[in-house]
Amino acid sequence: MNPTETEQAPQAKKKSDQAETPLESLASICAVLAVFLFVTTFIFQNFEIPSGSMEKTLLIGDHVLVDRIAFAPPTSWAPFVHYSPVHHNDIIVFFKPNSETPGMFLVKRAIGLPGDHLHLNRGVVYLNGVAQHLPQAQMPADDDNPQHAFNAYRDDFPAVPPGPDLQYGNVTALWANDMPNHIQDGDLVVPPNSVFAMGDNRTESLDSRFWGFAPRANIVGRPLFVYWSFETPADQMNKQTIGDRLAFIGHIILHFFTETRWDRTLHITR
Repeated sequence: MNPTETEQAPQAKKKSDQAETPLESLASICAVLAVFLFVTTFIFQNFEIPSGSMEKTLLIGDHVLVDRIAFAPPTSWAPFVHYSPVHHNDIIVFFKPNSETPGMFLVKRAIGLPGDHLHLNRGVVYLNGVAQHLPQAQMPADDDNPQHAFNAYRDDFPAVPPGPDLQYGNVTALWANDMPNHIQDGDLVVPPNSVFAMGDNRTESLDSRFWGFAPRANIVGRPLFVYWSFETPADQMNKQTIGDRLAFIGHIILHFFTETRWDRTLHITR
């Protein structure tokens, strides 16, 4: 055997030893998938804003990364993870309570916490007797859009009880029956383990005024930032057929660069 063959033999053996078997490749792929599923299930989650109830804080077509850890209940197996209670004005993502569509996510702002007394006067929230003039809250206005006009039930909540002749609909029957149990001296009192949630776009948000309190157990996290935003029609959320979805995917592919809101990339939600 010549010297060249003697030098090549160990190198060939080394490459053979380093080659990954199909079983090892499969194990590596499974490990990556397991980590991905753990992160997207228990730590972070993608969420798309489908409606204008949080404008102008969050726009239709915003894609946000949701932190699923911050508001989760403390556990003994992960004492190193920092948990925090929900605070006033936190933006929260939660399962809609008593929903006709189980598993439906909503994103709103936490306005009232357990024990709080609140009411609205001309669209302004009074929390424990103090007016909350939040800059992001959109008030009733006199303009050409009838949706923005003053509505007694919605804007002087809970002064006007819901009823069959209610001008502004969408009040659930369950909430209409339960709401009087939580009213004291004209204020709505938030019960334990519950949150009164409202959208920033007050005149167009179907929130706790219409379906009641959000149970604390329903809260899954808080949005951190917008990682991508695409101009999306307001009625897109109602188009659920396969044809409609495929058509919109094609629209995104064709107009990705021109209709992406680049200025909202990495926009922090607060």
